[in-house]
Amino acid sequence: MVNGKSAIEWVMERYAVKTDPASLITNDPNDWCRERDDPKYIYNLLLRIITVSLETMKIIRLLPKLKLEE
Repeated sequence: MVNGKSAIEWVMERYAVKTDPASLITNDPNDWCRERDDPKYIYNLLLRIITVSLETMKIIRLLPKLKLEE
């Protein structure tokens, strides 16, 4: 979770194309990707987030169960 959102939701919000209503300036993260000659950056970022999430769940399942005292 990042700021109360799933990591995928956070990336989708952060990397969305947005236009500021006051200035009409468009922020397009794809421009940055093209400037860096890495057009698949956002896609690869999502793949890495999914991989980390899946591996984290595997690790959590392997942890011993907690015994709660009554």
